[in-house]
Amino acid sequence: MNYIVVLPAAGSGKRMKAGHNKLFLTLRNKPILIHTLEVFEQDPNCAGIWLAVKPEERMAIQDMLEEHHITKVKGMPAGGEERQYSVYACIQAAKQEAELILVHDAARPFIEPAVIKKLAQKASETGAAIAGVKAKDTMKRVHNHIIEETVDREQLWIIQTPQAFQTDILVKAQKQAELDGFLGTDESMLVERLNIPVHVVESTYDNVKMTTQEDLLIGEAILQKRQQEEN
Repeated sequence: MNYIVVLPAAGSGKRMKAGHNKLFLTLRNKPILIHTLEVFEQDPNCAGIWLAVKPEERMAIQDMLEEHHITKVKGMPAGGEERQYSVYACIQAAKQEAELILVHDAARPFIEPAVIKKLAQKASETGAAIAGVKAKDTMKRVHNHIIEETVDREQLWIIQTPQAFQTDILVKAQKQAELDGFLGTDESMLVERLNIPVHVVESTYDNVKMTTQEDLLIGEAILQKRQQEEN
């Protein structure tokens, strides 16, 4: 089933301490953004990519796309101050193009095609599906640095992206959030407010988000591991 994918790409890189958009940082001499885009560029089910960008970075990103032969980017609307606004700008521009929309963190370059396929299939069948992995560590609820309880980790998942939705559901959720003045941390949170079940598809622990300098080291290790597996 065909889908379009929306990637917020207008971040500042504050936690990365990069001094500029962290997506321009490189792993194996290739920008993080390009690593991510190549996954969707190579997926035959991806009908188009929409990037929310800073207007002042649009030309630099366009040059990057041309250099690395990324052809599926259909538009680059201006990103908003919050992730939710950036995603909404892309959806408004792209909503007529496909019945299924995936939203993915541009800083997650290691999402696997098999997970994308399962997400698209589940969302096509049910309306909403997101990627996640089971929590591995002992989890505790803490208040003022004092443990209140140990939480059963069997019911806890670490949520990732992509998050996949039937287009009409995501558009409705975004509009309702706008009407209510509600700001969520991810698209699933907006859909949950409509009392629509959101299914979790098991992803991989490699699907990490490049957020801090330490994550770059993890990213290099993942690329090295994948290169060894290919050889």
